[in-house]
Amino acid sequence: MTVIAHGIDMVDCSRLREAITRHGQRFMERVFTPLELDYCQGRKREIEHLAGRFAAKEAVLKLLGTGWGKGICWTDIEIRNAPSGKPQVRLSGRCREIADQLGLANILISISHIETHAIASAIGCTGTSMVK
Repeated sequence: MTVIAHGIDMVDCSRLREAITRHGQRFMERVFTPLELDYCQGRKREIEHLAGRFAAKEAVLKLLGTGWGKGICWTDIEIRNAPSGKPQVRLSGRCREIADQLGLANILISISHIETHAIASAIGCTGTSMVK
C-alpha cells in the first residue's frame, strides 16, 4: 500500500448548528446520507457527531483535490462505521470516478471531536480496494 494523498479539515460545531437551525431538514438531507443521519441523530453529542462527518467529507474532498465543484454532491461521500466502530469511507458518483482516476483503492479516515470542534484526517492509498 502506498500513500498518494492526504486531506484534513476542522469544523466549528456552533457554525454547523447555526446552518442546521437556519436551513433545517433540507440542509441535513443535502449534506448527510440516511445512514449518517441514523448514526448521528439522537446521540448524546449529536452536533459533534454531525460535525465529525462533515469534517470527514471535507477532508476527503481535499484528498481528491476537487472542492465542491465538478458535479460532486455531499452524499457522494458517506462516512459509515465498521462493526468495530472504526469509521470508513464509501464513495459514489463523481467522487468514485475521481478516486478511480487517481488510483485510490482505500481511504483511511480518522475523526475526533469535542464540544466546540470536530476534526478529520483522510489518507488515500493504493493497494487492496476497501473503498466501495
